[in-house]
Amino acid sequence: MRQILLIVLLAGFIGYAGFNLAESVTPYVSIAEARASSGGVQVKGLLDKNFVPQQTCDEFTFSLQDETTGEVMRVKFDGIKPDQFDEAYHIVAVGKYAAEDETFHAKKLLIKCPSKYEGQRPQD
Repeated sequence: MRQILLIVLLAGFIGYAGFNLAESVTPYVSIAEARASSGGVQVKGLLDKNFVPQQTCDEFTFSLQDETTGEVMRVKFDGIKPDQFDEAYHIVAVGKYAAEDETFHAKKLLIKCPSKYEGQRPQD
């Protein structure tokens, strides 16, 4: 009886862990693929300089540009503008695309800034 209970508990734990792991894995996709996706994804792009980012009380809106195709997508982030956003080289938005308002709703932003050591050469 104890062995059956142990097996049931172990199977339940493995199922729970597998479900949470599968939900947390979000693939990197292009802007076009993000628009076609129905689930959560990660989109990497450049800050679109043609759109001025806007901050409201609880929402930060900006535009992301695909670095290979030049395609642009509006991004809404539930939160405040991240530190070093203005110096960002690449931005990764994690979330999902909503076709009804043609906007990518990000739950997390990852800011990739140029390294402060980039371009420095060791002295001879």
